Amino acid sequence: MKVLHLGKFETLGGIERHVKTLARGLVATGEVEIVNLVSSDSPRGYEHAEYGYPTIAVPRHGVVASVAISPSLPLVARRLHREHRFDIVHLHFPDPLGHLTALSLPRSVRRVISWHSDIIRQRKALALYGPVLRHFVRGVDGLIGASPQHLVVSAQIPPARAGQVRRVVPYGFDPGQLTWSERATARKSELLARAAGRPIVFTVGRHVHYKGFDVLLRAMADIDALLIIGGTGPLTADLKRQAAASGLQDRVLFAGYVPDEELVAFYDVCDVFTMPSTNRGEAFGLVQLEAMHLGKPVVSTRLGTGVEFVNVEGETGLLVPPGDVSALRGAIQRLLADPDLRRRLGDAGRARVASTFSVAQMVQGTLDVYRSVLRPSAEG
Repeated sequence: MKVLHLGKFETLGGIERHVKTLARGLVATGEVEIVNLVSSDSPRGYEHAEYGYPTIAVPRHGVVASVAISPSLPLVARRLHREHRFDIVHLHFPDPLGHLTALSLPRSVRRVISWHSDIIRQRKALALYGPVLRHFVRGVDGLIGASPQHLVVSAQIPPARAGQVRRVVPYGFDPGQLTWSERATARKSELLARAAGRPIVFTVGRHVHYKGFDVLLRAMADIDALLIIGGTGPLTADLKRQAAASGLQDRVLFAGYVPDEELVAFYDVCDVFTMPSTNRGEAFGLVQLEAMHLGKPVVSTRLGTGVEFVNVEGETGLLVPPGDVSALRGAIQRLLADPDLRRRLGDAGRARVASTFSVAQMVQGTLDVYRSVLRPSAEG
């Protein structure tokens, strides 16, 4: 099978890491040839095959409403199709530019969408784009959700048409993403020295509105622990000002961008991992899998999305209402005060990642969707 992935970006965040893991796993089966077409992070394009498949990045001239301005993407997709004769184009939604690019390909190329989240923030744009989006989604050949919630509670996925394949295929976690190195060991020593014997609460992600880091800072006001916030983003400066105004300078470490080779150290030293997201822009939370794999209890929020499919209340961690400072504070305090509870939840989280979120299961589930949409009379 020859598959064109429209990966949106290459190195931005969780979805991009998912695409890389999935594509590598598919190629390793020997059944699929992959080309990953993305927008570059600059006005210059590039190509490489670092991950075992071609990645083609076309020039990008900015981002508007989370949509890359890469006008040459459809033209490049058509050129690649002439070279490879793709059987399937695999899109990762939301991605209006990917939508447009898929329309530029012949309809004989089967269309599969991985639905990662609804469009939440761009409401005015959605009022115009929504009907077009729903029409396109209804017409695709296959639709994949990473959790039951992705397909059931979405406000933007229309009812399935006859013959459309719909499957839940959970994201797969690759343990190789969290391996120890000399840099990681050195970083662990630095973090423990900074904590000076205090417990550690860790969170990581882009510093954007829906991540809820401002809520977490308020929740930490009365907790004697070191809060480590990884990542960067447009709200970094605001979050630092908030921490300073709250007198938390000595109890908050803004770690900045955390390289993959150091990430294991941050999870290893923490006593509690928290993902305090505030709206349904957080549809899953791959970072929860990373924390759970290392046996850490998770505090996350009830959003009606795949977040609570990953972190099961009372089994692998605790769930609190989004934006509720008091509830978030209480959940963190409860875990910090109870080592046995932390250990029980952490052990269950590690087992859940191994049993439900393996790369092998994700690859096999995706292959099943590909095979189904390529059958002449596929049934959903």
